[in-house]
Amino acid sequence: MKGVVLAGGTGTRLLPLTKIVNKHLLPVGKYPMIHYALDKLSKAGVRDVMIVTGKQSAGLFVDYIGSGAEWGIRTTYRIQDEAGGIAQALALAEDFIHHPEEKFVVLLGDNLFGDDLSPYLEQFALQERGAMVLLKAMVDPGRYGVPVFERDLITHIVEKPEYPPSQFCVTGIYMYDRSVFDIIRTIRPSGRGELEITDVNNIYAAQGDLSYRILQGWWTDAGTHESLAEAARHIREESGRCESF
Repeated sequence: MKGVVLAGGTGTRLLPLTKIVNKHLLPVGKYPMIHYALDKLSKAGVRDVMIVTGKQSAGLFVDYIGSGAEWGIRTTYRIQDEAGGIAQALALAEDFIHHPEEKFVVLLGDNLFGDDLSPYLEQFALQERGAMVLLKAMVDPGRYGVPVFERDLITHIVEKPEYPPSQFCVTGIYMYDRSVFDIIRTIRPSGRGELEITDVNNIYAAQGDLSYRILQGWWTDAGTHESLAEAARHIREESGRCESF
């Protein structure tokens, strides 16, 4: 299974840190944020990874990641010329996913988490078609996209609801079959002028093709100063546990 890491965006919530550098290159513990996404993919057996980023910091990504040999992966790069949404960035991977039956995993580069991806990728590989999202139970799910359930199925996802219909949020960890690119072509920009990944996921949900699993460990999107500090704390605690053995 191939992997796509979306590492564009303007990072406005992290200003002034992101005034001169992409947020995915900001340090979290010992490494830049992007390091952890590549590490998770590599440890799950993903060997071909596309990184989508903007023009401003593309050279810095290449300087740090290079060919991907440090992680045992092969990297491909694509440039998102302007901030047009997650789905627009994902569309740039269409020529990277060649085979009609191919499935792949997508990580938002600012999502940091403790779980091993391997079991989730193995479960999605057995899924006949469609998509899978990973959820996380939160005390404040209304900050994110929140799934609405009927029995044990996601019927749709509500973006940043005032009154969350469940305790879960949709994390920035997605798995898709190749039909996602056809779906992206059918959606229209939202009120903020972007192609929203929630609209893509809701089409899969309406078709009955959106499955889910629940993350068991810690997760944060590291998109604010507070969550960036939280991510650093989790990474530091994990490093301390590893060093104690």
